[in-house]
Amino acid sequence: MEKEEQLQKANILNNRGTDAYIDAHYNLALQYFHQSLLIKEAVLGTENLNTATGYNNLGLIYKKQGKFKKALMYTQKALKIREKFLGTNSSQTAESYNNLGTVYASMGKTSTAINLTEKTIKIKKNIIKKEQADMAISYSNLAVLHDKLGDIQEAINYYKQALEINRKIFGEEHDITQQNYQDITQLYFALKEYKQAKNYAQYIIQKDKQIELKDININSY
Repeated sequence: MEKEEQLQKANILNNRGTDAYIDAHYNLALQYFHQSLLIKEAVLGTENLNTATGYNNLGLIYKKQGKFKKALMYTQKALKIREKFLGTNSSQTAESYNNLGTVYASMGKTSTAINLTEKTIKIKKNIIKKEQADMAISYSNLAVLHDKLGDIQEAINYYKQALEINRKIFGEEHDITQQNYQDITQLYFALKEYKQAKNYAQYIIQKDKQIELKDININSY
C-alpha cells in the first residue's frame, strides 16, 4: 500500500475514534486510535506532528478511563514532539500543556496542574497578541492602499484602527505606534483639517538624532 493511502487510512481511523470519543464509546475509540497510531508510527515515525496528534488522542482516552499513568505517558509524548517542532508559542503546544494539566488535576496533583494551566494561558495570550499585531499591519496596509486611491478619509479610519491596537500592545512610545500617529497627522494635513492634525501630532515624540561616529580608514602603502 502506498504511503498516502496508508496515511489516509490512518486519518479515517482517527476520525472514527474521534466520533466514538464524542459518543462516549471510549473502548471503541481506543481501538481506532491505536490502529491509527500504529500506521502513523510505521509511515511517519515517532517524531512527527501527525503522530503527536495520535499520542494526544490516546492520552485523552486513557484519562477518561481513569488510567492516568498511560494518559500521562502519551500526553507527555505529544508535548515533547510539539515543543520540538513548534516551540512553546504554538496553539498545539498550549493544547498539550492544558491536557497534561487536566491529567495531573485528575491525579490530585493540583500545584502541577496549576503551573501547566498558567503556561497554557501565557501561550494563548502571546498568540492573541501576535494575531492582533498582524491585524494592525493589515489595517495599515489597507490605509496605504486607500491613500493611493485618493480616499484619504478611509485611509485615516484604517490607520486609527491600527493605532488603537498598537497602543494596547506596544504602548505610546513604540516606533510602530509613533508611525501611526505620524501617518494620521500627515493625512489630516493633506485634508487641511489642521485641528485634527494637531490633535494627533501632540502624541508624536521627537527623538534626538544621535551622531553616528565613523571609523577612521587608515591606508597602508
